[in-house]
Formats: sequence, C-alpha cells, structure tokens
Amino acid sequence: MKEKNVDMEKLLKNKLKSISVGELEDKIAEAISELVGEDYNCTISDVKYSLFSGAEFKIKVELTYKEE
Repeated sequence: MKEKNVDMEKLLKNKLKSISVGELEDKIAEAISELVGEDYNCTISDVKYSLFSGAEFKIKVELTYKEE
C-alpha cells in the first residue's frame, strides 16, 4: 500500500475562510433551485472554521416566494 505525504501547510491553511458566507449562500441556493426547479433562498449561520481546512455551520433553505 502506497502512503501519501500530508502537506501540513496546505492542511493548516483553511481556504474556506477566503470564501464569503454570502457567496456560499448564493451557490447553495442556486444548486438547490436548479435541482428542484423552484427558486430557493439559503441562509448560513453559526460558522465555525476548524484548524484542518474544514468548517461547520447551520444552513437554512427556504422556498422563495416572488410576486408575479
């Protein structure tokens, strides 16, 4: 079995911190809207970034009601 070398600098540099919460919300809402065929809104709260390039957060997805 081949062992992989772990790049500790890459592991410790959490690139998720460079993405705004608003961007994440927009992309998640866009993906769900595309999958479901209806317009959805996404709200992210309680963001906690981990030391090892991860994140935990609460996500709320709601159908968007637009007046036509």
